[in-house]
Amino acid sequence: MGLDQTAYTKDKGETTYIQDWRKHNALDGWMQNLWLAKGGTGQWNCTELELTQKDLECLKWRTEQDALPETVGFFYGGDSRHDEYQKEKTLDFIKEASKLLREGKQVFYTAWF
Repeated sequence: MGLDQTAYTKDKGETTYIQDWRKHNALDGWMQNLWLAKGGTGQWNCTELELTQKDLECLKWRTEQDALPETVGFFYGGDSRHDEYQKEKTLDFIKEASKLLREGKQVFYTAWF
C-alpha cells in the first residue's frame, strides 16, 4: 500500500505511460490543489487530471524552487518536497509531457492510495 502516481497520454483507447512515481506526496498535493482550482469535487483518489502547458510551466517553476506543498497522508511516506531524485523525475516528466502537448496529445495524471 502507498501512494502510486502515473502520468500518461490516451489516444483511441490506448494508454501510453510517460512517468510513474512512488510516494511523491508533494507532487500529489500540488496536483490535487490544481484539480480543486479547476473545479474538481468529490474523491481525489484515482481521479484523472488533464494537464495543460500552462499547468506544466507552473509545476516546473514550483519544482525548481522546491516550492511544492507539504502533503501528508496515512500511506504517503516521508516528506518528498526536497527529494532530489523525485525532483529530477518530475522535471524529466515536464520536459516529455511538454513535447507531447506540442505534438497535439493530451496529458493526464492520476494517483491511487
